Amino acid sequence: MNPPCAKCSKTVYPTEKLNCLDKTWHKLCFKCETCSMLLNMKNYKGYNKLPYCNTHYPTTKFTAVADTPENLRLKKQSQNQSQVTYHKEFNQSKGKFTAVADDPESMRLRKVSEQASNIAYKGQAAGGYQSDRPSYQPSEPQQAYQPPPPQESYQPPPPQSAPVAPPPATGPRYVAIYDYTAADSDEVSFVEGDVILDGEIIDAGWMTGTVARTGEHGMLPSNYVEQQ
Repeated sequence: MNPPCAKCSKTVYPTEKLNCLDKTWHKLCFKCETCSMLLNMKNYKGYNKLPYCNTHYPTTKFTAVADTPENLRLKKQSQNQSQVTYHKEFNQSKGKFTAVADDPESMRLRKVSEQASNIAYKGQAAGGYQSDRPSYQPSEPQQAYQPPPPQESYQPPPPQSAPVAPPPATGPRYVAIYDYTAADSDEVSFVEGDVILDGEIIDAGWMTGTVARTGEHGMLPSNYVEQQ
């Protein structure tokens, strides 16, 4: 006995039957519950055993929490504590300095400066005596040698591989015993005597396969073919 359709409750015959979501549907009754867009086995999404399109599929929504007086008080208290901590750390860091390591160049410059200061002091103490020797001017530090950046070597493009031929059919083979014209975009048409390759049963009334004569792949009624 043919079962009724889950949408319109009318009898579903094998050529128009679609089994999905644990229910039986007419192929033309398998539509989105929100916008009534016609669906198929490739683009539907099930929710509570009902079909939906991708746009109207139910999603989980979050609930915003209202700013109650208690929440506002806790938020303000947290901000005050953050400001108190910042001012405390700022006051503790005031007056501190960061020590600089005595590298050889800094020590040499400091020694030259001290010697120049001693000479000037002794000259002033001797009644304004000024030395004829020229004052020492420290030389500018030389910059380290920077080698030129390496040039990138030319890399030839990889050779393109030759196109690989599609593998031969390995699944079950069927032969059409009746003519059939596709009623939907995901179905295939064939005539009596056509060979169907890679046949795969979906349910009691439908299967998928490739028509050897046209190369088209899609759904077809399984009672219109028989296995070789």
